Amino acid sequence: MEGFMENKNSVIIILLVVLIGVFSGVGLLTGINNAVRSALSPLNAKLAEIDRTEKTIEYKLNAGGNGNSNASLAAIQNELAQIQNKINAIGANAQPQQPPPEDMNRVYNIPSGISSILGKKDAPVTIVAFDDFQCPFCARFHLVIKEVLAAYPDKVGVVIKNFPLPFHPNARPAAKLAMAANEQGKFQGMMESLLANGGDVTEPKIKEYAKNLGLDYNKLMADYKNKDAQWEKQIQDDMQLGGAVDVRGTPTFYLQGRKTNARDLASFKAQIDAILEGKNR
Repeated sequence: MEGFMENKNSVIIILLVVLIGVFSGVGLLTGINNAVRSALSPLNAKLAEIDRTEKTIEYKLNAGGNGNSNASLAAIQNELAQIQNKINAIGANAQPQQPPPEDMNRVYNIPSGISSILGKKDAPVTIVAFDDFQCPFCARFHLVIKEVLAAYPDKVGVVIKNFPLPFHPNARPAAKLAMAANEQGKFQGMMESLLANGGDVTEPKIKEYAKNLGLDYNKLMADYKNKDAQWEKQIQDDMQLGGAVDVRGTPTFYLQGRKTNARDLASFKAQIDAILEGKNR
């Protein structure tokens, strides 16, 4: 009997040990699980944040969730293309446009009209000069024209056309003063006085010109003022003609209707002699 009781107690003890082990294992597993969950908690939070960011990006790409990303992208590309076209246009316009090269063989029709002529009026060779009486280059090269007239007194006539440049404020009134002086037969004298004095049309200078040329000052000023509309029309007609024959600056010379680059007596003589000999008409 005592042996049986001892065996029974041993069994109970063993069972108790087993149960304790089981419960201990369950507690251990629970602890491990809790520890794992605790360790994974920051990672789960980070994954959730990444997920939210991805959804935000997707929302924006989809143009607010409306599924119009392709249309939005196309619209943006179109705007960029328009901006690029404008930039290209600005760049193209920034490049100065060069005038076409001059055709020195072209013959222009330049009627003398009512313009003043220096030298022989019915001369076989005609030079047309588009001048600005305030232009220093016109003053310089008019001296060459005088040399040409002296060298060919019966062969050359020079037609004077007015082409006052917009940045020469005295050029227009100077041209009118020369036309007024022409009423007394002193166009060339007044023209040369004006060229020599930079187109000065102040009252003291005009009185000086009139005295030196033997002009009636009162008549000169009366014609200058009272016939202003007539002089203005003549200037406008000359400038319109200048535009038609491709005048690009002053002075511009035409020899028998062709533009010429001659700017000294030798150059003019070579061309004039060729014309007179029938080699260049």
